[in-house]
Amino acid sequence: MARKQFDLIVFDWDGTLMDSTATIVKCIQAAAKDLGLPVPNDEAASHVIGLGLFEAMQAVMPGIDPAWYPRMVERYRYHFLSKDHDLVLFDGVREMLTELSQQAYFLAVATGKSRVGLNRALNAVGLLSLFDATRCADETFSKPHPAMLQELTRELGQDLRRTVMIGDTTHDLLMANNAGAAGIAVQYGAHPVDQLHACSPLYSASTVGELHQWLAENA
Repeated sequence: MARKQFDLIVFDWDGTLMDSTATIVKCIQAAAKDLGLPVPNDEAASHVIGLGLFEAMQAVMPGIDPAWYPRMVERYRYHFLSKDHDLVLFDGVREMLTELSQQAYFLAVATGKSRVGLNRALNAVGLLSLFDATRCADETFSKPHPAMLQELTRELGQDLRRTVMIGDTTHDLLMANNAGAAGIAVQYGAHPVDQLHACSPLYSASTVGELHQWLAENA
């Protein structure tokens, strides 16, 4: 089947493929509580999902002494590593990725996770072999800087104009805009739908099933 618009499909990880938003929020809050710092509410904590970990801590707690940020990162990692083995893919993700791979799209991940964290997650759910390339926040600039998409397209010999970034946050969609790629929003993750739509995505999916169907018919 001839591809219509895209050769490279790039996915965010947390909140897009992996059902981890609530866990990440709880871990950010637990880290703040451990250190006796003001505990951010759910909305504030979920808004920074998708950023690199250090950038996320700066964004969620902008008023604290910067000396606390490395300790926040350390405590967050402690809590997340105790829970990440319980995390699962959203229903339908494995089937969607398998079908896209069989249709010979290039598939990639661009994530705010660390390299160690992404590799752990990919191995845990058995998806490592499905992706042609991956990029993590500790390897390059954090979203919404366009570097992740620029580097992925270079590595795979692809064109940004035939690349789409799929994510659940404005950080993902703004990265796509900044890179000159298309962006698709998923509504079941970290950011409110109105904020996602303010970034003018090409499409907005309320479920993995809707995303899968749209890609099958339009990608």
